[in-house]
Amino acid sequence: MSAAIPPTERRVSARVGAISESATLAVDAKAKALKAAGRPVIGFGAGEPDFPTPGYIVEAASDACHNPKYHRYTPAGGLPELKAAIVAKTLRDSGYEIDPAQVLVTNGGKQAIYEAFAAILDPGDEVIVPAPYWTTYPESIRLAGGVPVEIVADETTGYRVSVEQLEAARTERTKVVLFVSPSNPTGAVYSREDTEAVGRWAVEHGLWVLTDEIYEHLVYGDAEFTSLPAVVPELRDKCVVVNGVAKTYAMTGWRVGWVIGPKDVVKAATNLQSHATSNVANVSQAAALAALTGGLEAVAEMRTAFDRRRGTIVRMLNEIDGVVCPEPEGAFYVYPSVKALLGKEIRGKRPESSVDLATLILEEAEVAVVPGEAFGTPGYLRLSYALGDEDLVEGVARLQKLLAEARD
Repeated sequence: MSAAIPPTERRVSARVGAISESATLAVDAKAKALKAAGRPVIGFGAGEPDFPTPGYIVEAASDACHNPKYHRYTPAGGLPELKAAIVAKTLRDSGYEIDPAQVLVTNGGKQAIYEAFAAILDPGDEVIVPAPYWTTYPESIRLAGGVPVEIVADETTGYRVSVEQLEAARTERTKVVLFVSPSNPTGAVYSREDTEAVGRWAVEHGLWVLTDEIYEHLVYGDAEFTSLPAVVPELRDKCVVVNGVAKTYAMTGWRVGWVIGPKDVVKAATNLQSHATSNVANVSQAAALAALTGGLEAVAEMRTAFDRRRGTIVRMLNEIDGVVCPEPEGAFYVYPSVKALLGKEIRGKRPESSVDLATLILEEAEVAVVPGEAFGTPGYLRLSYALGDEDLVEGVARLQKLLAEARD
């Protein structure tokens, strides 16, 4: 075993050095770089709507630029009027009644997740993380000193974990369970009954729950979004909700999210943010205020387009021998299994992992997808269907042509 590196010779701290690059952002960046170089790459990697931010929101931001009150520091925890809008929106959409002291406005959902974990975790505390998971969750847990404990669901259960799985993973060190519905990367949506069962199990064992509701308005067919603290009121004193405007209003670049939780936890997270970043950019907060008070017409239009694309991509992927693609009920991703293709020869190569297969697909078909390793489950690919219909059909047609060449 090699000797430990003395602190004086360590250029990057062990804590930060252990953080992995965001795989989804890396794939998107590589696809964009290849496109900039003239390659006709079609990217299925980005986790953002392909629609512009609605005009009335942009106009509100423009007006805010000319308002001197937004040229100065504002409260670190968020503009009071935006907090009030989040309170009203939460009651409208979730049936969950809160007050402004339970809200912290953050620089996007990622900061909300990190600060929430930082506020409730001590070193060594365990967090049960259902996989497939969004790449940022385990990294935020580790950075906050916690230990992610993964439990895996696959396509046979619609990528939904059971209470029995949660119980099997629970130890005396377990403090938090992560609950995400609709899910990134799978699009899984838990029923009201299953959501309530998870909440009541957490209450029974005195556990905290962090629930990410960022895709709440993107559900399809008979699926319905259910807010955990709304259906299990007994959990509210140990439940933290993270959310934001990014997906609902096509505002990923505006960077506005929020934390909802018990007042002491929100106060602690606000103290952390007061030193880390201070207030979220006021122009973005003004835009978010316009979004939350302006109705849901924009997301209804996006949802119609996403639903159409969902049907197309699921049908086309399931036409490929060796690909099994469940129909997602929410978000804007599909998560097909490609296990049957691994080890087969495709254009002189034999990909042994979904990383190898994603690399081959990018090189040979000029299509960017994210391998399942990024989400804790090798043998899968994530494709976002938040791209134009023509590009979607062309991209999957390229996959069909390439993967049809797979041979034993």
